[in-house]
Amino acid sequence: MRSTRLMLALGAGVAFDLLVSGVSWSQDPISFRNQIAPILVEHCVACHSAKKAEGGYRIDTFAELSKPGDSGVATLSPQGDLPGELLRRLITEDASERMPEQSDPLSQEQIELVRRWLAAGANFDAPNPDEPLAFVIPPPRYPDPPANYAGVVPVTAIAFTPAGDQVLVGGYHEISVWNVADGQLARRIPNLGQRIFAIAVSPDGTKLAAACGEPGRGGEVRIIDFASGDVTAVVGRSADVALDLAFRPNSNQLAIAAADSLIRIVDLTTLETVRTLASHADWVTALAWRSDGQRLVSASRDKSAKVFDGETGELLTSYQGHGAPVRGVIVTPDGQHVLSTGSDNRVHRWELTGGKQIAVIPVGAEGFRLSASGDGFVLVPLADKRLLRIDLSTNAVGQTFTGLSDWVMTSDWHGGTNRLAAGDYSGHVRVWELGKADWFSDWVAKP
Repeated sequence: MRSTRLMLALGAGVAFDLLVSGVSWSQDPISFRNQIAPILVEHCVACHSAKKAEGGYRIDTFAELSKPGDSGVATLSPQGDLPGELLRRLITEDASERMPEQSDPLSQEQIELVRRWLAAGANFDAPNPDEPLAFVIPPPRYPDPPANYAGVVPVTAIAFTPAGDQVLVGGYHEISVWNVADGQLARRIPNLGQRIFAIAVSPDGTKLAAACGEPGRGGEVRIIDFASGDVTAVVGRSADVALDLAFRPNSNQLAIAAADSLIRIVDLTTLETVRTLASHADWVTALAWRSDGQRLVSASRDKSAKVFDGETGELLTSYQGHGAPVRGVIVTPDGQHVLSTGSDNRVHRWELTGGKQIAVIPVGAEGFRLSASGDGFVLVPLADKRLLRIDLSTNAVGQTFTGLSDWVMTSDWHGGTNRLAAGDYSGHVRVWELGKADWFSDWVAKP
């Protein structure tokens, strides 16, 4: 459905001459994470992973790569007169045994890199041999976005800058920054994943975090120095896109929701994942902290919303009232209730402790990521081109914002200026002053 708008060859270790077929190779050490792992991920992991282990061989982690397959032949080291299975399969002239199967053989240069790495001892130069090879490889420098877009990019992430005079919009391998006053492009922040699914500004206003990735191939969160626009760290790497993120109040931690069904809690001082929450059975679509940072709430395509202890990650409450995918969650300012919305065309209000339902508010269309709740209201972006303000005192629609031309998937509110912004699937952005029906600024986020 349209909401989806919204993963080598096996081993040897004998000494070889470093002059082969007249090609001379430098004596620099071969790096597994920089040179060997990318070859294995590109050509081998698809057929030799936990989901599909041809011949009993797995190559999706270094620990698995080091084990023999069904034949019992060692993968990375010689056994008797036999070379390791990895190299044998790469160089054999028997088409039925050569790897990659049903594909062109590796280039001579790639094979020689593997030869040299094996001959030098098959060293592993990354921290964790059990980590998927896709994450052993250093994060890439992404290509620069096009100078001018050929078409519009759906707006799936939006946020005000700390001063409220500019709006950050997720684009193609970038965040574009637009002036609220005149809708003009002010700057561009590149070196981000293909699609941007969420943007958050750190509590001190010095950093941005962008949840991004390429659907079905991988995702991550990139931490950006706001002043310079430089990417300073890459955290929370996963096998599918990162869909949402939330800075934990009173802490240096970041919660990350991903389409691999996991929630990762990252320490931004050490850049390490300190906790992984695996209670959901499908995409984790949205996250929100209680204002004291002691409770974390999540939404998922598995039709549930959940509450976790912020310190231990213990699952405390599971709300199943939607009966449909849940797309957005937020905690009320008093910390007592949660509001959630999704594909059942309703906003649910329920107790954070225990999950007792308080109210159900029909909204007439699928709801997406909820935002704002510091001034007695919640913003609900809808698939029918509307943005709603739900008043928490009445559990009713207090205002309807119209004028967008496609699914409204993201919004933000800036308390200092009392402005709200929303973006839609056709690339439009509009800005209103809260309480006024007409927008005062709009543009198409297309450089």
